[in-house]
Amino acid sequence: MRVLVTGAAGFIGSTLVDRLLADDHEVVGVDCFGDFYDPAIKRNNLVAARDHERFELAECDLRGCELAGLLDGVDVVHHVAGQPGVRASWGPAFADFVEANVLVTQRLLDACRAVPLRRFVFSSSSSVYGEAAHVPSGEATLPAPRSPYGVTKLAAEHLARLYATSFGVPTVSLRYFTVFGPRQRPDMAVARLIDAAVSGRSFPLNGDGSQARALTFVDDVVAANVSAGEASPDQVVPGSVMNIGGGEVTSLATIIEVVEQIAGRPIRVDRLPPAVGEVDRTDADTRAARALLGWVPEVSVRAGVERQVKAHTEWLDCAP
Repeated sequence: MRVLVTGAAGFIGSTLVDRLLADDHEVVGVDCFGDFYDPAIKRNNLVAARDHERFELAECDLRGCELAGLLDGVDVVHHVAGQPGVRASWGPAFADFVEANVLVTQRLLDACRAVPLRRFVFSSSSSVYGEAAHVPSGEATLPAPRSPYGVTKLAAEHLARLYATSFGVPTVSLRYFTVFGPRQRPDMAVARLIDAAVSGRSFPLNGDGSQARALTFVDDVVAANVSAGEASPDQVVPGSVMNIGGGEVTSLATIIEVVEQIAGRPIRVDRLPPAVGEVDRTDADTRAARALLGWVPEVSVRAGVERQVKAHTEWLDCAP
């Protein structure tokens, strides 16, 4: 198949690109290499892919670039691009989140009306649930985001459903639960913990460390995307939403201990007040993804952290 991946140079997007190429697909990657974090890190994520004969990179901004050419001959779209970050989404920055997460998604969906797609896979987030009254959260749980970021991801989900029901765009939205692993964004907790352990810098801990997450290894997320992209309309009804979450709910305090054990070094913690918009616990009911996609998470938290520590150490050894 010919597959379009937006946000192809990011953490999840680049890992997905590598998997699709390994599965013998043609891949068109789109990325604007924005400065939310160092663009050099993103370019490094695509080093292997850019040497591949079945990979094309379109360096453009989806807010204004021409889409018809990008979609020409495409069978599957994985829309991973977006503006991430719960804490950064408050205040004037919200306009950037609306533009990147809502307007871009609508623009891409509208362009897909003219394309006979097999599937449009949208990367959503467990942030749409907020502080769910009951956990694990199932897809029927009433969304109640606690951050502007979560609001934009929920709005994009609604757009995906509307374009499915109104125009037949074969969308499916995957709600990721706290993805970690090699290439993780440097602002995310596990990446910052590993950096703190290796560098000796302190780790700013918001709250008491009891907040818990259904951590999901990046390869498991990518496997869900691949399965969703290959699913027939009879298998997965257009407009569907599915949770993609790891099988272990782990507190931040426990993650700190795990990183210390694997890195073999203590982490100096700076204790700070709880962050606005953060929830106490996430937990995913993944029965829909298991039944419809045959998907199950395979990588444990400890095994995933081991792989992320190894990747971070190798990256440091290769850094100039």
